[in-house]
Amino acid sequence: MKKILLALCFVSVSIASHAQTWSEQATGFSTPTRGLSEIKIVDANTVWATAYDGATTTNNIQEFTRTIDGGANWITGTINVGNTAFQIGNLTAVSATNAWVSAFNTTTGGGGVWNTTDGGATWNQQNATGFTGASSWCDGVHFFDANIGIAFGDPLTTQFEVYRTTDGGANWTTVSTPTITTGDYGYSGSFATYGDSMWFTTAKGKIYRTTDKGATWVKLNSPIADFGAGLTTTSSGKLYFSDTNNGIIIGSTISGTGTTATVTGRTIYRTTNGGTTWSAGVAYTQPYNSSIAYVPGTLILVGIGATVSGTTTTYSSAYSLDNAATWTQIDSGTQRTVVAVLDGTTAWAGGFNSDPFTKGIYKLSANLSKQIFTSSKNFIVAPNPVSSVLTISSTNGNDYSIKVADLSGKIVIEKSLNGFENNVDVSSLTTGAYLVTLSTDKATETIKILKN
Repeated sequence: MKKILLALCFVSVSIASHAQTWSEQATGFSTPTRGLSEIKIVDANTVWATAYDGATTTNNIQEFTRTIDGGANWITGTINVGNTAFQIGNLTAVSATNAWVSAFNTTTGGGGVWNTTDGGATWNQQNATGFTGASSWCDGVHFFDANIGIAFGDPLTTQFEVYRTTDGGANWTTVSTPTITTGDYGYSGSFATYGDSMWFTTAKGKIYRTTDKGATWVKLNSPIADFGAGLTTTSSGKLYFSDTNNGIIIGSTISGTGTTATVTGRTIYRTTNGGTTWSAGVAYTQPYNSSIAYVPGTLILVGIGATVSGTTTTYSSAYSLDNAATWTQIDSGTQRTVVAVLDGTTAWAGGFNSDPFTKGIYKLSANLSKQIFTSSKNFIVAPNPVSSVLTISSTNGNDYSIKVADLSGKIVIEKSLNGFENNVDVSSLTTGAYLVTLSTDKATETIKILKN
């Protein structure tokens, strides 16, 4: 069974002018209309991206591009996994030289993990004994650091096929996962990560989560029936996490199958406890659903998408300061394929190249961290500015969580609080501006404070 995650988005090439908030860069591919399917940011200088054919999307492309100077120059290469029929599932990287990909056969499944330690010049298969069963399918790979990584696939019997390495992939061991729901399976690339945590999704609407770099797993329920329209053809969804607790699912209701499949409506769900429970869904009518990425550790998002009116398609990008409740448009007119965010000032969005020297990727040149809430309907925060102790009152009396982040998005304080009033000691923080994100099971708000 073909289990590539259903992607209901436009892939035809439409290259137009862009606003000043995105700086155009050239991905370096010699073949025109190479689109980017994935972007992985290691740090402000080092970024990897994988490619697909934007002109003929059925062509199988095993190519990547990489920068080590913040995007001033991009160098392309081939991901040689020894089989041109294998599709590249995803890429994970920990440095300018060290990266891994998952790959599989779109008809027969199988596949596995390949690693490069020389910046993509050569690729070597790891975990050769995994994903060899009749029903095996390597759905993804993720490395938490240079040593610890996870490769996961579909159930062999009653558990999902999950392998873990603690030595960079030289050796892999099987990891036990909760018993599957009968008939369940996974989807290629359908997962989210943050810090030591990882979540992958299934065709039965389940979420498998680890908070200890893949050593142990729990199975969670989600509010949607199917994350990829494989078993329940009317349901699909995408999962995103900002940190170990806060995340969203954007679920799609689908009419038709295959090439005739169209989205008839979308619903957004939120969690504040790592996916253990989810809020009641509300209609999501924003166009920003092709690709979304959090500023890590905050409730700020960057998204790309399209609005269709008759025969006219308008592409746009935007940011949200309130966990996708409202959006502010960044620009309109340029089709982008995927977005990745490092922090409030560093992000890239994929596009389509014209030639090796023109277009293909866009770097964010705005500062999203300057765009924050300054007031709150559900919380009272005082004093502001603050020197030592910040007093927080919840107007509805609910238990709540607090995260304090600097303007780069780094979390400097994180805790759970109870009752109507609590004090938080911020005396150890350096002088400057911070974002205080407060969350209950009913509301999430971000407030800017100044530390004296």
